[in-house]
Amino acid sequence: MSVATEHLYVVTNEQILGGEPIIKEMRTPVRAIVETWCLGSSPEEISRQLPHSTLAQVFDALSYYSDRRDEINAHIERNRIPDDLLSPQVKDLA
Repeated sequence: MSVATEHLYVVTNEQILGGEPIIKEMRTPVRAIVETWCLGSSPEEISRQLPHSTLAQVFDALSYYSDRRDEINAHIERNRIPDDLLSPQVKDLA
């Protein structure tokens, strides 16, 4: 069962990604939007890259991140692939 947050488009659901914040009615985690934004994509580009999302959802995810940076950064770190498991080609991109 989804649990609403103070953000219109962000919910949590213990059945999806262990309760990590996601976009309502989608499985897209807030962290995925944040990571894409941190790599330099604009909210408009992110919305186009995720055609099932709206610009309002992307902005709300970024707003949620602004309010809860430590929480989302912890999810990002937990899901990060350790450098020793990356291929040499991927390491060169970093």
